[in-house]
Amino acid sequence: MKYLLKQIFSFILPVIVLIIVPLNIEKNILPHNIFALLAGLLLIFTGLYTMILTITKFVSIGKGTLAPWSPTGKLVIDGMYRYVRNPMIIGVLIVLTGESIAILSLNIFIWTLIFFIINNIWYIFYEEPDLEKKFGDEYRKYKKSVPRWIPRLEPYKTDPEYK
Repeated sequence: MKYLLKQIFSFILPVIVLIIVPLNIEKNILPHNIFALLAGLLLIFTGLYTMILTITKFVSIGKGTLAPWSPTGKLVIDGMYRYVRNPMIIGVLIVLTGESIAILSLNIFIWTLIFFIINNIWYIFYEEPDLEKKFGDEYRKYKKSVPRWIPRLEPYKTDPEYK
């Protein structure tokens, strides 16, 4: 039950970032252009799919949540994490970009950029040093081989004993 509550509470952050903030910074959420709406929806669904795949890995492999207050107990370097270190946040950024395109909102696009900058600072100054302390050489090797934001073309090869 406690684990389930942690999972449910971990979705507070995505709800705030993807729904509450955009609704508070953009009062007119009606689409203005059908092509922009369709392009935006395509991005939104792509980003949500990315988030679902990466969150599933956090739960199944890492035995934790996406929330900083309930982190994974094991380093997750499988699936999309073999190509890029932060695919979950990339999924969030894709959804936010889709929202901004769907309703042609400069305000939501600016929020997307602010969210990216905040996360980049968080990763550089807190999360990556914390992961180095927590997972040691395994994370340092992963960090050296897998880019933070731009996916590599070939998947990162993990040690055979990882799984």
